[in-house]
Amino acid sequence: MSRSVLQPSQQKLAEKLTILNDRGVGMLTRLYNIKKACGDPKAKPSYLIDKNLESAVKFIVRKFPAVETRNNNQQLAQLQKEKSEILKNLALYYFTFVDVMEFKDHVCELLNTIDVCQVFFDITVNFDLTKNYLDLIITYTTLMILLSRIEERKAIIGLYNYAHEMTHGASDREYPRLGQMIVDYENPLKKMMEEFVPHSKSLSDALISLQMVYPRRNLSADQWRNAQLLSLISAPSTMLNPAQSDTMPCEYLSLDAMEKWIIFGFILCHGILNTDATALNLWKLALQSSSCLSLFRDEVFHIHKAAEDLFVNIRGYNKRINDIRECKEAAVSHAGSMHRERRKFLRSALKELATVLSDQPGLLGPKALFVFMALSFARDEIIWLLRHADNMPKKSADDFIDKHIAELIFYMEELRAHVRKYGPVMQRYYVQYLSGFDAVVLNELVQNLSVCPEDESIIMSSFVNTMTSLSVKQ
Repeated sequence: MSRSVLQPSQQKLAEKLTILNDRGVGMLTRLYNIKKACGDPKAKPSYLIDKNLESAVKFIVRKFPAVETRNNNQQLAQLQKEKSEILKNLALYYFTFVDVMEFKDHVCELLNTIDVCQVFFDITVNFDLTKNYLDLIITYTTLMILLSRIEERKAIIGLYNYAHEMTHGASDREYPRLGQMIVDYENPLKKMMEEFVPHSKSLSDALISLQMVYPRRNLSADQWRNAQLLSLISAPSTMLNPAQSDTMPCEYLSLDAMEKWIIFGFILCHGILNTDATALNLWKLALQSSSCLSLFRDEVFHIHKAAEDLFVNIRGYNKRINDIRECKEAAVSHAGSMHRERRKFLRSALKELATVLSDQPGLLGPKALFVFMALSFARDEIIWLLRHADNMPKKSADDFIDKHIAELIFYMEELRAHVRKYGPVMQRYYVQYLSGFDAVVLNELVQNLSVCPEDESIIMSSFVNTMTSLSVKQ
């Protein structure tokens, strides 16, 4: 492969990450619908519950993925009669599984390209690229876990292929690879731990970049209160100053998303937990904060049991297993009360914010970041409560019953209404901010760059020109 082919700028990595993430959500939806259909006797494919096909289905599942049509005429006789209907009615299910396989191929190809290109990942530097990379890994992991939870997957794929064999005299062309994938991913995380060994450097770098973001977002309510978080009136002299941060997009990044990245990410590249103290601290903090993660809609993943089951068979992992058990105890004992106090703080903080902004909507310009942070923090706490209310061993049931949750949602809606109503105010403020401040600073930075490739220089100059030409009239 020539050197030019491996240049990251020519691989369209960002575009591929975006496309695959979008496609992944669609794949998750299709798999989820299949799982729910198979779990409902009224919606389940009739061939899976037809008494006449029961022996054929058992035979197919037992032999899966092997195809043995010879010398089994008695068991497969009924299948011969139904073959055309089976092909027609199971095609949607079968080709969804084929699409999952193709999605997996594309993800693996992209991850390999990223490794070869030695892409730099740091959530505080190249936010969008790092976020999309981590999101894709979580989407891929979730997809394979959800696939393994469809108990009828072998029966559906096998039935379709036997009907295809009887009709066309040969297996479907995708069946050999599809059947092998189903077998390989019986225990998806165990398989993926092996699969991600070559990707561990890129993945661990991206995860460790959360060291300045995740701990700061995962503070107690008392720490928030002492820092007077989200308060516009705590420092009146700076009320008109724009709220700024060097890691602006990270300030309202979903805590739920970060915990998924950390838990699944460090399971897949678990070796780093033994060699990097920062990675281990992130891992422990996430394990102490939750007992389960939301995979997709109402499908949940119980963190501690799954992690312990995976690590128990790895030699020399007794310390890691003890860490998991200690963190589980901490989560059961303290996570509920910690999140309850956060919701209590956020109710008062959002009420104050909504009251001040309703009186002085012009503050939505300089303090827009506070609004997005408030909405993000509140969303995270509501999602956490909904996820854990039915999925966590509770030492104190009161921590999971919140009679004031409607009040928090009300203040969220009030803030959203302010943003919608006064959108033009925010727009005017930031158009002037971009042209009057950001463009000037960026131009100085570009001028002072010691080394800058020509193509990058053209792009940067274009940014400066576009920002400088912005006006409120536009």
